[in-house]
Order: sequence, then structure tokens, then C-alpha cells
Amino acid sequence: MIGYVTLGTNDLARAAAFYDALLAELGAGRAMEMERFVMWGTAPGQPALAVILPYDGQPATVGNGGMTALAVDGTEKVDRLHAKALALGGTDEGPAGPRGDSGFYAGYFRDLDGNKLAVYCYG
Repeated sequence: MIGYVTLGTNDLARAAAFYDALLAELGAGRAMEMERFVMWGTAPGQPALAVILPYDGQPATVGNGGMTALAVDGTEKVDRLHAKALALGGTDEGPAGPRGDSGFYAGYFRDLDGNKLAVYCYG
């Protein structure tokens, strides 16, 4: 159901470098690139993630309560991606680990612009 998600940035080059390194861990590469945005994906027709300079010319801001979640296929990938995001300068919003007793395992972080993301799996 999700086609793609865009995250606002005020520094496209810095955000692109962060996501180049982070999303490479998932096998994603740049799928589309223009003057105001960069998009990553794993295959045509699959969900994608983009960073964008706001079209209205106003500064990008972080929405309270908004979050983008990246699905992976195992707890070790959750651990690896969460650690990679922090190593790239992201901030911790909740360490990787189980949440409840439903088999949900997740780590939470903010990117360099303050956008909140989760990386998760069931297992």
C-alpha cells in the first residue's frame, strides 16, 4: 500500500550521504534524483524513501508523532541498522530490542534533520 515516503531536509547533500550509507545496508540504491530530492529503493514498483527540500521554500520541520518504519527480515538487521544510523550521526530514540510479547523487535532513531524512523521485524 505504501508507494514512497518523503522526509524533509534542510541540507540535501548531508541527508543524501546519511541515507546512501544507511539504506545500502538494505540493498537500496538511488532510484531517482533531481535538484530538490533524492529517492532510494530496492526495485521498481517497491516502496521507496526520499529526502526532499520543501517546495514551499520554508525550512523543513519535524512532525510531532510522525515516524517512518523500515521493515527488515531479522533482529540482527534491526541491530545493525540502528547502530549504523547512530554511527552516521543519528540520535537514539529507543534501543533495538523486543517490544511487548508479540514478537515485534525494533530500534528507533532520528536522522540528521530530526526525522524519526524505526527499523523493525517480527520474529
